[in-house]
Amino acid sequence: MLLVALILLALVLVAWDFLLVEKIRRWDFQPVGDADSDRAASSPAADLAPLRVAVVVPARNEAGQVPLTLPALYHQDFPGQLDVYLADDHSTDHTAGAARAALEFFEHKNRSLTVITGAPLPDGWAGKVWAMHQALQKIAADGQRPDFVLLTDADILHRRGSVSRLVVESRSAALALNSRMARLRCESCWEKLLVPAFVFFFNLLYPMRRVNNPQDKLAGAAGGCVLLSRSALNQLGWGLERVKGCVIDDVNLARAVKAGGRPIRLALSAREVTSERPYNTLGEIWRMVRRSAYTELRHHPLTLTVALVGLLVTFALPTLTVLYWFVATPTVTVSAAAACGALILLVQALVYRPAIKFFGLRWWWNLTLPVAGILYGLMTLDSARVHYFSRDHAWRGKRSEEPVSD
Repeated sequence: MLLVALILLALVLVAWDFLLVEKIRRWDFQPVGDADSDRAASSPAADLAPLRVAVVVPARNEAGQVPLTLPALYHQDFPGQLDVYLADDHSTDHTAGAARAALEFFEHKNRSLTVITGAPLPDGWAGKVWAMHQALQKIAADGQRPDFVLLTDADILHRRGSVSRLVVESRSAALALNSRMARLRCESCWEKLLVPAFVFFFNLLYPMRRVNNPQDKLAGAAGGCVLLSRSALNQLGWGLERVKGCVIDDVNLARAVKAGGRPIRLALSAREVTSERPYNTLGEIWRMVRRSAYTELRHHPLTLTVALVGLLVTFALPTLTVLYWFVATPTVTVSAAAACGALILLVQALVYRPAIKFFGLRWWWNLTLPVAGILYGLMTLDSARVHYFSRDHAWRGKRSEEPVSD
């Protein structure tokens, strides 16, 4: 048994070493779209003034968030027309009223708010996607179609230069889709343990350098902040029918756009695009991950099994072999397995360092990746349990038929 463990550990060590030296460096938390102090590739205000941007904010029971995030959209330094469309998906906490009240005393000739009351959810649609689709249909029906549409969540706070920067980048690189992965809140103990690991694993699955390479078929986006060009929206028919049943709507939207031969970009945000939603308990993070974890595996039991075994071998086995060395008779096999496990933990800490640094945490959080990895494995297993034993799917508390992964 120890010999088998030693062979597995050797394979895991090779895999982590390969990840460390891999050319695309999917672990280094780059690119960061707003890393510079001044707007990259800045454009004179006169160049942006003729432009029109529509902002779509899907919301359900977000009365606590919109008084903070909607005024931030009005306060953007973007000099052109900026129209906010709040897609109220049957909120029960007066989200629409909170939105109107938050902007009641803001007078700006280049800003407007339109509240869209959501229609009943049709069969085969995911709730958030349906809310955004209705807003896009409303924008198209209003006549003058904007140059860009920003899809953003109700908990996302855009600092003053966010929209201008996204527009400048999209124009300069002729991007059809430009997405920022919002900086997630990382203050509570559970957030410090799991949020850096969440972004780390996302980068492993969707290396941003590959996503941003027009020659690479890999596509990805972060749904909290997605800027679409008019050409991309024309391609999509000013709606989201192509991704209507997708729980992971952002990635599938990026795939649909990139499949049309159009360039896309995905980057992290260090400060300009932030999520204000707190995750103070393990249960809150657990439910957020459970919502889509098994969908990421395309609901395949074999893929789930391989993923869980991989997580156990990658994160649990190295730690257990090191601990076992302290209590077992120190044979050559035991010592070799423990040494291999210790090397794996060291490489994991090195690879994880940029994630910890990005969120400004103390050095000892580098050592927590194995714990986070095991917890995410359990969340994925629970996601599969919900898929097979409960046909309901929730978005912000709304129950609807679970959509089928594309």
